[in-house]
Amino acid sequence: MKVLIVGSGGREHAIAWKVAQSPRVEKIYCAPGNAGIGQIAECVPIGAMEFDKLVAFAREKAIDLTVIGMDDPLVGGIVDAFEAAGLRVFGPRKNAAILEGSKAFSKDLMKKYHIPTAAYACFDSASDALAYLETAKMPIVLKADGLALGKGVLICNTREEAKEGVKTLMLDRQFGAAGSRIVVEEFMTGREVSVLSFVDGDTIKIMTSAQDHKRAKDGDQGLNTGGMGTFSPSPFYTEEIDRICRETIYQPTVDAMKAEGRPFKGIIFFGLMLTEDGPKVLEYNARFGDPETQVVLPRMKNDIVDVFEACVDGTLHQVDLQFEDNAAVCVVLASDGYPEHYEKGFPIHGLETFQGKDGYYVFHAGTKLENGQFVTNGGRVLGVTAKGETLRQARANAYAATEWITFDNKYMRHDIGKAIDEA
Repeated sequence: MKVLIVGSGGREHAIAWKVAQSPRVEKIYCAPGNAGIGQIAECVPIGAMEFDKLVAFAREKAIDLTVIGMDDPLVGGIVDAFEAAGLRVFGPRKNAAILEGSKAFSKDLMKKYHIPTAAYACFDSASDALAYLETAKMPIVLKADGLALGKGVLICNTREEAKEGVKTLMLDRQFGAAGSRIVVEEFMTGREVSVLSFVDGDTIKIMTSAQDHKRAKDGDQGLNTGGMGTFSPSPFYTEEIDRICRETIYQPTVDAMKAEGRPFKGIIFFGLMLTEDGPKVLEYNARFGDPETQVVLPRMKNDIVDVFEACVDGTLHQVDLQFEDNAAVCVVLASDGYPEHYEKGFPIHGLETFQGKDGYYVFHAGTKLENGQFVTNGGRVLGVTAKGETLRQARANAYAATEWITFDNKYMRHDIGKAIDEA
C-alpha cells in the first residue's frame, strides 16, 4: 500500500520510520517532510495547510492511507477534507480536534463530565481577567485558548507576573489569535506524565507512558520550548495510577466526546499531573507528541499501519497493543539560542554513525540537504534516541550517542531523564 504522512518534524520522522517497518507498505510520501524523512520517504513540496493540494496529490498517487502528524491541519479540518474526497485518513475530524484546538472547550468538557482537572476560569476580555486576578490565589497558570506551538502556557508566581502575562497573551498577542481567549487555571503540583493513546471513536488503547522536558535549560530553567527531550516509561506512572486513569480519565474522555456528537478517532495525548489528590488532566493533544513519539514508537511491537487502520475502521478492540519491556530516552540537539534567535545552515557531521546500530536512532526535526550535506535548518535540529534495559541505561546510551554528532552552535540539555534518579 501507499502511505502519505503530513508534517515535517521529528515526530513525523519517527512515524515514517515506524510505517516503513510494515511489510504492507511499498511506498511512503511525506508532505512537506524534511531531509531525514527523505531517506525513507519521497518528500513532496506541499505545505501541511494546503488541503486542496494534499487531497489532489493523494488522489493522483492513489494513496491508500494518509496520516496527519501535526496539530494545525487537524484543528483546521484536514481530515474532513480528505473524507469528503473519499480518501482514508488517520486523525480526528475538525469537531473532535477541538479537544486540543480550544483549551476552553476541553476544560468545559472535563467539568461537564467530571473528569479530574485543575479549577479554572475562561476570559474573552483582558479587563475581566485582570479583575479576576486581583483576588486569585498565586501561583497561577495562564493558557492561550488556541494553538501556540506548545508554548502558550505561562506559570505566574506573583500577581504582577500574572497581570503581565495577561498583557502578553491578550493585548500584545504574542501568540496571535490563540490569545484572544485565555484560560486561568489553578497551579497544580506533582509529577507530570504524558500518556498517548489510540482511539477509534469508542475504544481506547493506551500506549506506554513518557515524560517531556519543556524548558530550554537544565534544571527546568529558561523559556518554554516544543520539547528538549523525553524518556519512557515514567517510573512514577504506576499500575495503580494507570487503573485510576482508565476509570476516571481515559474512557470517560472518549465517551464524553461521543456524547457531544464529536466522536474521536486518532491519537489522544493525555498530559497528566500526578497530584496528592490523584491524577488530573493538564491538557489534551489531538495527535502524537513531539518528542514523545521518538521514545514511544521505538518500543512499540505492533505494525503501526494495522493500528491506524483499526482506528479508522472502528475495530481497535481487536488489536492487542504491545510494547517492549525496556526503556528509551530522547535528547534533542538544538541550535544555541532556541527558542528565540539562532543561526541555521551549519553542516552536521556523524549521522552515519547510527547506521546498523541496534537500539540507537536519530530523528530529524530541523535539517535540510545542501549539495549532498545535511545542514541545520531549525531550532530543534535532531532527536537522538536510545533504548536500554532500564531508564538509566537508556539515558547513558542516549547521551553517549549525542557525542557522535557535531555541528556549530549545537546545544542540548544535560539532565533529560534525571528525574529517574528520584524514583
